[in-house]
This record gives sequence, C-alpha cells and structure tokens, in this order.
Amino acid sequence: MTVWHRKTVAEAVAALHSSPTGLAAAEAEQRLAENGRNELQEQPRQSPFTMFLAQFRDFMIVVLIVAAVIAGIMGEWTDTVVIMAIVLLNAVLGFVQEYRAERAMEGLRQMAAPTATVLRDGEPVPVPAALVVPGDVVLLEAGNVVPADVRLIEAIRLTVEEASLTGESVPVQKQTTPLAEENLPLGDRRNMCYKGTTVTGGRGRGIAVATGMATELGRIAALLQAEEGLKTPLQRRLAAFGRKLSVAILAVCAVIFVTGLVRGEPPLLMFLTAVALAVAAIPEALPAVVTIALALGAARLVRKNALVKKLPAVETLGSVTHICSDKTGTLTQNRMTVERIVAVDGDLSGGEPSGFGADTPAGLLLTAMALCIDATRDPEGRLVGDPTETALHAAAAARGYVKEALAGELRFLAELPFDADRRCMTTIHRRGDGVVSFTKGAPESVLERCSRMLIAGGEAAVARARLAAVHEQMSRDGLRVIGLAMRHWETLPTELTPDRVEAELTFLGLVGMVDPPRAEVEEAIRLCRQAGIIPVMITGDHPLTAVAIARRLGILLADDGSGVMTGATLAELPLAAFDAEVERIRVYARVAPEQKLKIVRALQDRGDFVAMTGDGVNDAPALKRADIGIAMGMTGTDVAKETAHLILLDDNFATIVRAVREGRRIFDNIRKFIKYLLTTNSGEVITIACAPLLGLPIPLLPIHILWINLMTDALPALALSVEPAEGDVMARPPRPPRESVFAHGLGLHVVWVGTLIGALVLAVQAWSLHRGDVHWQTMTFTVLCFTQLFHVLAIRSERQSLFTVGVGSNKPLLGAVLIAACLQLAVVYVPFLTRVFRTEPLEARELAVVVGVSALVFVAVELEKLVKRRFVAECA
Repeated sequence: MTVWHRKTVAEAVAALHSSPTGLAAAEAEQRLAENGRNELQEQPRQSPFTMFLAQFRDFMIVVLIVAAVIAGIMGEWTDTVVIMAIVLLNAVLGFVQEYRAERAMEGLRQMAAPTATVLRDGEPVPVPAALVVPGDVVLLEAGNVVPADVRLIEAIRLTVEEASLTGESVPVQKQTTPLAEENLPLGDRRNMCYKGTTVTGGRGRGIAVATGMATELGRIAALLQAEEGLKTPLQRRLAAFGRKLSVAILAVCAVIFVTGLVRGEPPLLMFLTAVALAVAAIPEALPAVVTIALALGAARLVRKNALVKKLPAVETLGSVTHICSDKTGTLTQNRMTVERIVAVDGDLSGGEPSGFGADTPAGLLLTAMALCIDATRDPEGRLVGDPTETALHAAAAARGYVKEALAGELRFLAELPFDADRRCMTTIHRRGDGVVSFTKGAPESVLERCSRMLIAGGEAAVARARLAAVHEQMSRDGLRVIGLAMRHWETLPTELTPDRVEAELTFLGLVGMVDPPRAEVEEAIRLCRQAGIIPVMITGDHPLTAVAIARRLGILLADDGSGVMTGATLAELPLAAFDAEVERIRVYARVAPEQKLKIVRALQDRGDFVAMTGDGVNDAPALKRADIGIAMGMTGTDVAKETAHLILLDDNFATIVRAVREGRRIFDNIRKFIKYLLTTNSGEVITIACAPLLGLPIPLLPIHILWINLMTDALPALALSVEPAEGDVMARPPRPPRESVFAHGLGLHVVWVGTLIGALVLAVQAWSLHRGDVHWQTMTFTVLCFTQLFHVLAIRSERQSLFTVGVGSNKPLLGAVLIAACLQLAVVYVPFLTRVFRTEPLEARELAVVVGVSALVFVAVELEKLVKRRFVAECA
C-alpha cells in the first residue's frame, strides 16, 4: 500500500504518471475505463420480497403458524386470527428494521461531491465527481466537498473540516510538506485531503491518489457492508427459550395423548385435548407482549429525546456493560471556547473588563485577540469563520474588546495569511501616527520570533523557560494553546514579508481553548458508574485533549487503574496483548475507524455488551457492530443515523442514562411476563398430565384451556408490560450478557409455583369428586383461572410486597385482573355462556372455596418474597 503522505509532491506526481498541470482528456478517459467510476459500490441487495419472507424462518414463528392452522381446524377462529396477527406484526417490524439498515450506504453516497474541478490539458474543467480518476489534479476552494483522496500540491490557508471522518473537533490547517512517520493517523496527515470532507477556508490543489472504494471513505463503506449487526440479548434469549419450550410442550402433549388412549379415553377427545393444550401452553402471546412492551418503551423514550429505530434496542440497554463514546459533539459541545487567557504577568481568565486598559499588557493581549483574526459577524449578528478565530473574537468581546469597535481606532492595513510552514499569521493596523502589527500562531513559532515580552512596567527579556512551562501545563490540561505578540512601527514597512514583519516581536501572552464538555455529561457518567456501566472514550482527537476531557468528566479516575492508548500503539499491539488490556483502557485517542471496530469486537469477545455512540461516518462500522449503536440526532451524519439502533434527538449523553433505565424496566417486565406465563402454563400442563396418573378424569375440556389462554394469559400479561420501574433499577450492575432468562430464581419459581397451582387444582377436583359434586369441572376450571389472577398480582415485584408497591400503582394490571375475573364469572353464571363452555353455576359456598384455595398462591408467593428480603438483609 502506497503511503502518499510520505512522498514529496514530485514523487507523488511521478508515481501517478501525471503532471502538475493535470492529465490529458484522452488519458483521463482511459484511466476511467481501467479504474472505474469514482463511486462507492454496494454488495447486491436482497429484494424487499425476499427480505420479508426471511422474517418467517424463526422456529417459534413456524410453531405459531402451525398452532394457528390447528386452531382453525378446531373451529377456534379467534385464536387463529390473533396468532396470525402476531406473526404478521413481527414480520413487518423485522422487515422495516432490515430495510432501514440497507439505507446506510445511501447516506455514504450522499457525502460524495456531485461535481469537481480538475485540470485537463492544463485547463480547469468542471466534471462530475464520479469521473475523477487517479492522477487528476483537483482544484479546491472554500465550500467544496473533496471528491477523492488527494495529495496536496498547493495549500494557501487551506483548512478542511474532517470531523465526520477523523473526529477532529476543528478544521485542519493543510500543508504540502512530506511527513516522515509512516503510520500517522488520518487526522495528522496534514498534506492529504480525503473524499467526503469539506473545505472550510483557503484554496489549494491536489493530485488524486485514490478514488471510489480505494478511498478512506470507501474503506469505511466496505467495513460497513462486511459488518453484520448482532442479535440483541433479548432476541438470543427468547429464540433459545422459544425453541426449547416449544419442543418440550409438544413432547408433553404427545405423552398426554398416548396416556389417555392407554386409559381408554375417546381418541378424538384426547387428540383435541392434546392440541388445545399445545396451543395454550406454547407462548404465542410472548412475541406480542415483548413487541408491545418495547413499543411502549420506545414511545416513552421519544418523549425523553431518544428515537428508537430498532425496537429490541430498548431492552438491550439493560445489558450494556460498556458505553464506547466518541468525544467530539457527544461528550463535548463541538464548539471551541476560550478557557484561559494568560498575559506575561498574570492570568486574565477571571479578570474584570474594567481592569484591561487599552495600553496595559492585558489590554494589548485582548486587542490582539480581537484584531488578529478573520472572523466576522453576518447580517444576523452571528460569528462566522474558523472555530478558533470565532472563539477568540467572542472571548475578547466578552471582556470589552470588540473587533468591530476597535476597527475604527486601529484601521486595518494589511495581512500576512496563516501558513502551515510558519504556523502563524499577522495583521497590520494604523494606530494614531504609527503602525502596529499583531501576530498569532503556535506558541513555539511565535516565541522564536520574539526578542522581548510585555510586562506591567514595560518590556523585558523573554522568559522562555517560564513561558514554555506555562504552555506545557496548559497543553496537559487539554487546551489548544495560541501565542500572541505585537510590534510597533513608525511607518508601514515597505517590504511586507514574514521575515521582515514577523521579527523582533514583543510577546503578549497565551490563550488556551477547548471544546468544552456538555454540562450534563459528568452527572450522566456518574450514574453510568453507579449502574455498573463503564464509559470509554474513543476519539480521533489528540491524546492530551482526550485525557483532559476524560478526567474532567470522570471517565478516567486516579485510583481505578484505568489507562489510555493511542491508535498508533493499538495498531502495533498483538491481538492477544490487546485482549489483556482492553478491559483496563478508558480512553483511546487518534484512532482509525477500523480500530474502533477492533475495540468493540475485543470487548464483545470478552463477553461484554457494548454500546457505541457517535455522529460521524467514521463511527458507522462500529455502530453497526456494537450491541447497540447510538447516533447523535442533531450533529450526526445520515450514515451514522441509518446504521444506529437508537438516535439521541438532543445529542445529550445524559439521555442514554434515561434510556438505560427504560431498558432495564422493560426487561424486568418481560421477565415478569415470562414468569407469569410459564408458571400458569406449567400449572395447566401439570393438572392435565397428572390427573390420569392419579386416577382422575381429564379435568378440563379443550375450550376451557383455550379460554384460560385467551383471557387470563393475554390481558394481565399485556398489563405487566407497563409496570413501573422498581426502586433499585439503576443501582444494580448490568445483567451478565450470557445470563439465562431463568436466572435469579425465575426457573425455580416456575417449577414450585406451577406445581402448587397444579396441586391446588387437582385437590379441588379430587375433593369435589369425592363429595359427588356435579359442579366439579366448573370448580376445577375456575380455580385454575383464579390462581393465575392471584399469581399475577403477587409477581409485580421481585422482592417487594404488593402492598408496599401499591395495589393501584399499575392501574392497567388491576383493571385487567378485574376484567378477567368478571369474564370468568360470566362464563360460569351467564346462561348463554354456560351452554357454550359447558359450565354450571356455582353455589356461594363452592365459589368461596374456589376463591379461598386460589388465594393460597398469592400468600405463598408473598412468603417467598419475604424470605428473599430477609436473606438480602442478612447478606448486606
């Protein structure tokens, strides 16, 4: 691979068999045929129809379709319609999510420049950007989108915005000098411009060294297409759970059918019973409840400025162990601000404007800040210009030194523009009868041109060691430091050259700027740590800047052994060594897009669940690979938004914390639903499977089983999805990524409570049969219904009593339980329904027995939670 930034201009031109005046038109046509169009290519897409059909391959979906067909054959058309509606809903949601993901490439395409100006036969010619070929000399000026990767031949005050590609928070000043280091990050290759970036100032020329998929943007596109999105933890858990449960239930139903035949039961009755039990026990409501829970959670998050693009992402946040965040625009404001102003004899950062007289060292430093810039105000009063210069303008104006006001007293005469080789610029002004010049630039460049420094008593020899120490400290604090100096002239110099004007200067002071952190991010990171989530900064910015911001926000702590790594170090580190370090590193600086991907993969390989936040094109592959990709809605590129699972509408890192809380609440509620569903279904299976073994008749008719499945499973289960978050939801560590759905006693609860329900139902059946009660089947049917309703009330919290949580704190659930109870009583007492369901009205004493026995489930589960609370208290 050719390292173009190391080559001289002559070497680059020679290597591409071109010339500084460009290619001949015929040669350009030939190269276009050889290299192809300067466009990003896509892998062949699935047709929308194929994409839609693929949504029906899941084993659980196949089982549901079979169950719907069987229900239809039995005449239970309500079940058929409900099941098929659920299947279609899931298929449509999956299709929409996959189709949206395919649009990410379109966002990359839109970043390409539609037109470009190149030299053909020595003349500037506008051509479609798709026709630019390697060897073309491209002309660049402010406002242009760079059409290809180019090695600069000429750069006159050329600045390029590369934030979306490199993460740099300010436009980069370009140069033409070759760079010696081979493995420089993109942000440090100052003699290169890259496809898709934007020229913000100056002008230049460059020779195209790569086009199409060979460009850096093309490499990101290839990474994006090659990287497959991962299934969420919920999808993985439910897929495995659904397969195992469905197979187990079908096996149990087969055993019940065979057992009934052996006992001499009518074959048709046993077949219908086995099928009805299969339809009832297979959790066809599970996908619906999960989808509804996620959709409700997504609606809540939109109100909190988080837009969910892929529903499972809501729940995934509850499992996240690391949040890998881009710095610029995500943790920071993406706006340069002056933080420190240090005159030679004092720090002005907190000074009052009244203390800055026009001829004092402080006043002259502020005058230089106001005048030695090109930033101006537009007709609406907004600052326009390079972010560094607008920051200087704003800081000086805030202290009473407004450029527009000073211009009358200090009339502009001339300017020596910034040059990447000199690393400074100068403006010259008329002042009274004389002339004054102000110079600003890199502190070391300005200092070497100074022979004196300005102090309160006049001028003194330059204290270079002291000023260098101040500069170093400001840099360690993460500030971008600018030096300022001045010179008085009796008359305007006749020779306005840098060697003449920028010599014998008087040093005025240093200005430190920073892209400040967002005000709310520090608290958000503290909450992340409280919730057991590790924040990691991944940025293309300078290590000193990244470390300073990370320390300020609490990402880097002095006592937790956390570390910092640069992209160059990461590139040289063997994979095994990096795997050993990845858990310790909290800040990555100067990283390339594929390195972000490497970090995410390394964390995932260790079993962590990773959220990746970002706003640039460079973030897109990692956003797609991450367990949850989070894009910035206000500053994010279209590519990042299309690739992400979640979009922060306010670009507020703190919104992630609210989303994590919502994700944890949703997963808790899904667990409660699974607990409820499996317990009650296992109670049904135990009742029907054990009755023949105990010498009892089949206790329920097929219609009874389907009724319980429709009424008591559906309504309360849906209401569980809106259960409020428990008090400790953000005080727990993240769920281990490989943790089973049955963790924390859920599986044990299902077994013992399901067994209890089955035992209570069979006990009522045996007792009523022993008494010769003709209502035995109705009592058995109603007990099975009411035990489920008492159970759903008891499991609203993992540990807290229902009375502590509040009976009315989930009104939808309370309403669902009351509706289900009324419907069950209607089935028992309304004449028309008693004929349909073959039930008989219960006497008051029988109903009292039914309710009393059913309530034992509530008492038992409350006792279970009491034991848990005491155990936790003893362990604390």
